[in-house]
Amino acid sequence: MAGSNGKQKTVRDMILSLGLIGIAAAVIYVFIPHDDSAPDIKTVDYRVELLTARRAASYPVAAPEGLPAGWKATSVRFQGDRFDAWHLGFQAPGDQYVQIEQSTQKPSAFIDEASQGAEATKQTQQIAGRTWTRYTGGRYDALVHRGDGATTVVAGTGSLAQLTEMAKSLKMA
Repeated sequence: MAGSNGKQKTVRDMILSLGLIGIAAAVIYVFIPHDDSAPDIKTVDYRVELLTARRAASYPVAAPEGLPAGWKATSVRFQGDRFDAWHLGFQAPGDQYVQIEQSTQKPSAFIDEASQGAEATKQTQQIAGRTWTRYTGGRYDALVHRGDGATTVVAGTGSLAQLTEMAKSLKMA
C-alpha cells in the first residue's frame, strides 16, 4: 500500500507543478507587451545623393517630382564606379515597393538584375514623352526605357498603375 500512495503523490505533484508553470506563462504573456504590426519604415532624404549623382553621372539622372502623398523614399545610392549606377527606392501606397534604377551597364544584364529576372513583353507605352517597354514575371514587374545615355528601369512589387505613376513623375536632369 505504501508504494502506490507514493506514486500518487508524485503524479499529483507533477500536475501541480505543470499548473503553476502554465499560470506563470499566462501571466508573463499578458504583461509582456507584444506588437504584431509591421515596423514603421524610415523615410530617407535623397536630395544630397541626387545632386551628387547628377553632377557625376554621364547621363540625365531620374528622380520623381510631384508624387502624391503616401509615397516614401526608403533607399538611395549612387555608385559611380559601377557603371554610374543610380538607385532610388520607395514604399508605395498599399505597402508595395517601387524602385528607379539607372545605369550605363550592358542593358540585358542590367535589366535582368534591376527587374529581378522579369521578361520583356511586346507591350510598349508612351509615358511623359518616352517609350517604355513592359517586363513581367520574376520577382518584380518593370517598365524599361533605353535612351539618354543609360537604361532606366522602374520596377517593383507595385501595380502597373503604380509603376506608370512613378515613370510619369520622373524628371531627368
